[in-house]
Amino acid sequence: MTTLSRFLGDSPLRVLVRLIFLSFLVGVVMAAIGLEPLDLVNSAIRFVQDVWATGFETIEKALHYLLLGAVIVVPIFLISRLLRAGRG
Repeated sequence: MTTLSRFLGDSPLRVLVRLIFLSFLVGVVMAAIGLEPLDLVNSAIRFVQDVWATGFETIEKALHYLLLGAVIVVPIFLISRLLRAGRG
C-alpha cells in the first residue's frame, strides 16, 4: 500500500469515485432544500463580520466604562495618597 493510499484510506481512484458520488448526493439534497454554495459562503462571511463588529463594540463599551470609573477612582486615590503623605 502506497503512502497516498494509506493517507486516503483506499486507492485514489476509489476515493475519487466515492467523493464524486457523495458530492452529487449532497448537491441534490442542498438543491431540494434551496441552499446554494454562495449563500453558505456569504453566511459564513457575514457571521465572521458580525463577530468582529460585536467584539470591537464590546471592547469600546469596556473602555467607556473604564474611563467613566477612572474619572471618580483616580482623583479619590490621589487625594487619599496626598492626605496620607501629609500625615506621615
